[in-house]
Amino acid sequence: MPYDALLFDLDGTLIDTETVAIATGMAAFAALGHPVGPEFMQRLVGVDLPTAAGIIVAALPTLDHAALQHHWHRAFVAEIDRDLPLKPGALELLSARHRPMALVTSSGHDEAHHKLRRTGLHAYFDVVVTLADVTSPKPAPQPYLLAASRLGVAPDRCLAFEDSETGAEAAHRAGCTVVQVPDVGQATGRWAHHLARDLIDGATRAGLTHPRP
Repeated sequence: MPYDALLFDLDGTLIDTETVAIATGMAAFAALGHPVGPEFMQRLVGVDLPTAAGIIVAALPTLDHAALQHHWHRAFVAEIDRDLPLKPGALELLSARHRPMALVTSSGHDEAHHKLRRTGLHAYFDVVVTLADVTSPKPAPQPYLLAASRLGVAPDRCLAFEDSETGAEAAHRAGCTVVQVPDVGQATGRWAHHLARDLIDGATRAGLTHPRP
């Protein structure tokens, strides 16, 4: 196979958190008197917290951002601690251990590792790159370039799995082969080499696994 390593996004790619984030976020906005729709929430998918904060402040300058984050974070953490399902095919693909693997997420260090421990996925990764490790987060290529460097492989020898346009752009700009499995937002496929219905379908399209019978 033409890949020396596999690189994975976390939220919306391996774990089903984006729908929870959107639902709890919409409830938090509404509780503070600033209801927003799913379209606005989808603009926040796949981006880091500072970037999301900038989008929110630009759209709703009178909103109490600290109160929003408090309400939203508390509800989100409570929900994922209650139930944090994996995306279809995630465990099957990770368990195969085809290559060295890295996690490349826009979540902060503590949040990312909490999710990994909560799901048991921490055992599968040789490298974890979080927001705390970079100065230029997705859609900049730095997170993926750093992951490849820490694994000791060239980016163009890496297969990256992403759900969002933001993440797919980052991986593409780093030189990786990109499998995009859309989650809650629309996907143009602009940054993807393979647009897939799920992780196993994407791995198959990229030549990593044999097709299902």
